[in-house]
Amino acid sequence: MADTQFDLIVVGGGPGGYVAAIRGAQLGMKTAVVERDKLGGICLNWGCIPTKALLRTADVYHLMKHASEFGLKADNVGFDLDAVVKRSRKVANRLSSGVSGLMKKNKITVIDGTARLEKGKDAPKVIVKRDGKEESYQAKHVILATGARARTIPQAGLEPDGRLIWTYREAMVPEAMPKKLLVIGSGAIGIEFADFYATMGADVTVVEMLDRVVPQEDEEVSALAEKVFAKKGLTIHTSAQVEKLDKGKDSVKATIKTKDGKSATTEFDRVILAIGIVGNVENLGLEDLGVKIEKSHVVTDEFLRTGVKGLYAIGDVVGAPWLAHKASHEGIICVEKIAGKDPHPMDVTNIPACTYCHPQIASVGLTEKKAREAGREVRVGKFPFVGNGKAIALGEDQGFVKTVFDRKTGELLGAHMIGADVTELIQGYAIGKTLETTEAELMHTVFPHPTLSEMMHESVLDAYGRVIHY
Repeated sequence: MADTQFDLIVVGGGPGGYVAAIRGAQLGMKTAVVERDKLGGICLNWGCIPTKALLRTADVYHLMKHASEFGLKADNVGFDLDAVVKRSRKVANRLSSGVSGLMKKNKITVIDGTARLEKGKDAPKVIVKRDGKEESYQAKHVILATGARARTIPQAGLEPDGRLIWTYREAMVPEAMPKKLLVIGSGAIGIEFADFYATMGADVTVVEMLDRVVPQEDEEVSALAEKVFAKKGLTIHTSAQVEKLDKGKDSVKATIKTKDGKSATTEFDRVILAIGIVGNVENLGLEDLGVKIEKSHVVTDEFLRTGVKGLYAIGDVVGAPWLAHKASHEGIICVEKIAGKDPHPMDVTNIPACTYCHPQIASVGLTEKKAREAGREVRVGKFPFVGNGKAIALGEDQGFVKTVFDRKTGELLGAHMIGADVTELIQGYAIGKTLETTEAELMHTVFPHPTLSEMMHESVLDAYGRVIHY
């Protein structure tokens, strides 16, 4: 008979859940993970990883079409969509299999099935249903890591059907390349898909309800992003909304109300909904246990405790920022607190955010506007890609690095980037913020030449009137 008693049960095997399970096992806990689908969750199977595989294809395709700029010849450039999708799925499957290996390595029990919770002794009981049968499991501690799913709007026809109106899942496995595509929402998910499809040849329109694209980013980043996307041929409507979608046999008519208040109807082959996510909190028995839920997300304290004895929650199900690395870090904080360690509580201002469009976008900490709204006197530095030798050599002169400091203390409040490879560069500032670095340490750090990272140094210098190369 299968073992049903554990020290720790994690419900959900995504980047928050499986990391929490591994850390629990490392700390000597007898650990199990309940997963109803594939280990790795949305991130590895339908999100972070396979989308980056698609975007890598788009980057290579873009370079092939611009080969002459590098003194190369590439004639009759094209692509095989089936092969593009197969590569993306192969990458996802490889990593999901890797998580299975990590579970075995750390002697973590994987329980296949769908979980719900009931009142238990030290913590809620975990009831797992599989193939019509239910089995009860008990642990001293239970962590909810059930993630989130795409938000939909049933009204006005803004609801995915998997054929004409897509979520991120369908957008990753297209059977054919749409000629005209509408993307509703310009956050990270929406703008990444918009960029991928536009690069591969689709005529793409983006509708954003707020007044700028990638609205969570610094205003100057948004402004340059919109300028570059428009130059690439994307049609962008900000301060706009899709009033309704009318589905035809193999197309969708979208009525779009633009910022001037006028409405017009345009026909598209396909539509991608990217209007946010909602937490997976249904059918878990949370209400009966007395778990507090606000706007589809579980409410926790700074150490991820729900207020119900023995029950914790991490990752997308507890709210923004909806990032895999945030979920993983929460898992570690949560488990270490359970084990009697003394972890630092979560500080979301130290969580970097990355968007993998072209040009890439990355940030950490406060934007200039939010820092000023918080009452901080700031120093702001900025350095453009056009002033960097490595960027020019790469043929990537569009972008900039921006840093925001506290004028009185020199504390690094935030950093914001747009341009080539900034999703790799941002970690330098994330480390600096975590170490509570001031401008002095950053100024005295020697950055290698020629690299894109030199712009990070120059941006700091610019904030203090010492910029060298621009």
